[in-house]
Amino acid sequence: MIDLLQSIVPTILFFSAPLILTALGGVFSERSGVVNIGLEGLMVIGAFVGIVFSLTYQSTFGTLTPWIAIVVAAIIGGIFSIIHAVASVSFYANQVVSGVAINMLALGIGVYLTKQWYDKGQTDMVEGFFRTDIPVLSNIPVIGPIFFERVYATSYLAIILAFVAWFVLYKTTFGLRLRAVGEHPMAADTNGINVKKIRYIAVVLSGILGGLGGSVFALTIVSNFSQSTIVGQGFISLAAVIFGKWHPLGAMGAAIFFGFAQSLSIVGSSIPVIEDIPQVFLLIAPYVLTILALAGLIGRADAPKANGVPYIKGSR
Repeated sequence: MIDLLQSIVPTILFFSAPLILTALGGVFSERSGVVNIGLEGLMVIGAFVGIVFSLTYQSTFGTLTPWIAIVVAAIIGGIFSIIHAVASVSFYANQVVSGVAINMLALGIGVYLTKQWYDKGQTDMVEGFFRTDIPVLSNIPVIGPIFFERVYATSYLAIILAFVAWFVLYKTTFGLRLRAVGEHPMAADTNGINVKKIRYIAVVLSGILGGLGGSVFALTIVSNFSQSTIVGQGFISLAAVIFGKWHPLGAMGAAIFFGFAQSLSIVGSSIPVIEDIPQVFLLIAPYVLTILALAGLIGRADAPKANGVPYIKGSR
């Protein structure tokens, strides 16, 4: 049993990390009142930047390259998300339409530049993150081999950031203001809170975390970039936001659940109960489980009251 868990748990965490990071970005954006359908596009940009940076500077930075790459991808993701912020917050555009535009624009830019720079539909393969043992923790009896041996450090980076996001949202003045803006922007404005500024910061944070999630996905799971690198992971992350009831730790739990669903195609053959299920069913499992999870929450998952509603100062 321990051997089975030792093979399954790291794989679940491995698939969950990008979803956790991107879902946290969605939580920040939607808690401020800005719907972010563009999480998919932010992941695409992050994946593209992470891979291209790694290919370009692998010989310069060596083993540090993946870590620097995900930081650069996070920064570019934050900058790219400003487009959504300007459209949604400053120009009061329909936030769903703006998010869809972000998705289309990101994929178009990524595919176009890949063909221009590499003269083919996908980049070359790159050395990304490797499995490693977490010092000290991997020596803990029973728990150590299951959770801390041959894991990706990015998995625990995502979990740590989930708790950081919880602390920021629920234990800081900034978090209180952000949640107030998402629930009742007029009341927040009356109390001297700059609604637009808070929403801009929240959307940029979603871009940073989405870019981080996309680059982590590319540098741990696929190791290259093409038009099919990110195929629905951003939407699954958005589902995790809703399934987790717009709470950072809830979103993390939901992302781990969806990460488990994604890992079934790899670990399914080692789980006795599902080992005989055809591979094609395990491949579509994440999307089916996403739909079922959300369908079961209809009427019980309440979004922030001002989510998706542009705030025009002086209007009711």
